Amino acid sequence: MIRYALICDDCEAEFDAWFGSSSIFETQREKGLIACPACEGHHVRKQVMAPSVRPSEKAGASDPEKVFGKLAAKARQHISENYDYVGDGFAEEARSMYYGEREHKPIWGETTQEERDALKEEGVPAEPLPPAFVPPKKSDKSKLN
Repeated sequence: MIRYALICDDCEAEFDAWFGSSSIFETQREKGLIACPACEGHHVRKQVMAPSVRPSEKAGASDPEKVFGKLAAKARQHISENYDYVGDGFAEEARSMYYGEREHKPIWGETTQEERDALKEEGVPAEPLPPAFVPPKKSDKSKLN
């Protein structure tokens, strides 16, 4: 995930937003899917940013794998606590919310490559979770023996 500092060309409001990649930002910007929180304008661009680098307490002492492991664990916990798992119904749920047929809510689930391609073609904002961020699926204990 990439955090961009953005600015609205209409009202000059500055705000931050997260995107899966630079190309996802560009696609959403070109389709007018990014709106300014102040004026709801769609003329939004990235600001010049310095990289966000935090020095460790002991220079060179942090293990990148441990740091990533902690980040991934926090991401899994956040998704598990704040997103509804919709299983293989993800494409249908995302599409229904995009077209205003259902209330928007954070979801995660499974899709086929064909479903991912169709969502992308329709402009539905959805991206696969990196495997390290996928939380364990909650089992339905009522279906057990």
